[in-house]
Amino acid sequence: MDQLAVPGDDVLAELERLAVEVALEAGRLIVDDRPADLGVSKTKSTATDVVTVMDQRAQDLLRSRLQAARPGDGFLGEEEGGTDRESEITWVVDPIDGTVNYLYGIPSYAVSVAAVVGDPTTPGAWRPVAGAVVNPVTGELFHAHLGAGAWLRRGDGPSQSLTIGTAPGLGHALAGTGFGYDTRRRLWQARVLVEVLPHLRDIRRIGSAALDICAVAAGSLDCYFERGLNPWDLAAAWLVLTEAGGEFTGLEGAAPDQWMVVGAAPTLHAELEAVVRRAVQAAGDE
Repeated sequence: MDQLAVPGDDVLAELERLAVEVALEAGRLIVDDRPADLGVSKTKSTATDVVTVMDQRAQDLLRSRLQAARPGDGFLGEEEGGTDRESEITWVVDPIDGTVNYLYGIPSYAVSVAAVVGDPTTPGAWRPVAGAVVNPVTGELFHAHLGAGAWLRRGDGPSQSLTIGTAPGLGHALAGTGFGYDTRRRLWQARVLVEVLPHLRDIRRIGSAALDICAVAAGSLDCYFERGLNPWDLAAAWLVLTEAGGEFTGLEGAAPDQWMVVGAAPTLHAELEAVVRRAVQAAGDE
């Protein structure tokens, strides 16, 4: 991953600006146009993993805006429709991260937009270089580009720099996590949680991986771990967390991938990774 070519600072700043612009626009769409009787167009992988009409509308908007601004870039989204790249950049987007929260009107969902280099479909072969995560209900906007720090803007106020402070020990850490939609995966994740939970202060399951990871950068969570995340779930938030001074990896120093991700301040990351790794071993096969 260190061998990946990264654009210059001016291009990175422009990619961040564009990510912010389109994420905010898609966020306004999913809030302002949300039907009172929100329709479910189909299911994703299981009956509890829903896709709404608004998911596809938001992704179509993101794709059209990004391709109009940078027609040579690739595009990878959670919903239908992708584009191969001609440039070094691929846009990795989640039009609504936290779809079930969106369906139920729970104000914890986000639009996530990231510019990445490399192949985002191959673990360890890509990295995010610019991105934005917006909660369109609360008005929180997280944004970053590589080497320029992480930032949080609330509403119309100015962006404030995010820097992870001194982490507590694992026993005093509040951890975020999530669960998959497949019944067998949820059962496996529950077995892992049983092993991890006694080592923590407590656990929170908020329902949006992007917001959870950004919450670690902002200090409202101390750490985060989860199995089953896709590139669009984590790309922008991964950059926000690492630009704030945190670490975000797989197990045993691997790149973040679907198997497991662990995010925290560096000292806490090492403690949590060791506990999660032992828990995974104890849980056995999924």
